[in-house]
Amino acid sequence: MDLQTFYSRPLDAILADPSLPQVFEAFLGALERGAARAAFRDAEGTWRANAWVKTAILAGFRSTPTQEIPGWPGPCFDRAAYPPRAFALADGVRLVPGGSAVRRGAHVAPGVVIVPPAYLNVGSFVDEGAMVDSHALVGSCAQIGKRVHLSAAAQVGGVLEPAGALPVVVEDEAFVGGLCGLFEGVVVKRRAVLAPGVLLTASTRIFDLVHEREISRVVPEGAVVVPGTRPASGVFAMQKRLSVSAPCIVKYRDDKTDAGTALEEALR
Repeated sequence: MDLQTFYSRPLDAILADPSLPQVFEAFLGALERGAARAAFRDAEGTWRANAWVKTAILAGFRSTPTQEIPGWPGPCFDRAAYPPRAFALADGVRLVPGGSAVRRGAHVAPGVVIVPPAYLNVGSFVDEGAMVDSHALVGSCAQIGKRVHLSAAAQVGGVLEPAGALPVVVEDEAFVGGLCGLFEGVVVKRRAVLAPGVLLTASTRIFDLVHEREISRVVPEGAVVVPGTRPASGVFAMQKRLSVSAPCIVKYRDDKTDAGTALEEALR
């Protein structure tokens, strides 16, 4: 029985299977190699959740006790299934000293740089050449593409339950500015640029000033998004001159424009 077949069964059947410990270890290895992922892109280019992968991660929480984690300042206590990963020089990962942690079951490709303190949760996928800056979070099952830059304090939220829910995806060469927050299955397409402080959830309305439209959940390829506001509705809001957040696409970057230049031009 392959991993997908094993974990496509009801959770109770998985937990009752005596071979679970051995299968789970193989599953962790597949996650860390990038052979199993919590999301995939279908033939039309749409990202979809791999429900069986998320079910397998949940089974790890359910099937193991909380234990003390040795070798860390603390003491620390966590589920036995997901202790911190240990890297070797041959892995090609720059894990800068100073307090970062990568949980078991996270894929970190060669060329990734992790600046402390940062945290990469179980099921996350960080592809080649990505930068995870200080105080950044890569939440459970989040998918981070090649050469993505997650700036200081960027928060890429985790989406573990329900198993069929899409995790947050940041595609290749996107730039996520400092203090940005991406949650609830938001997808940031290739080469998009998010200015510092942009907060996006699945229901956040994004105002495309270039194409004069409103969109949500998906940031288009090459879009440059900056924080904005719009007047809040209602008499009380008008009396108090209140506004609500309204992230705005102010331009689209072309293939010849780097992220820093695109952001500088957009903010002038």
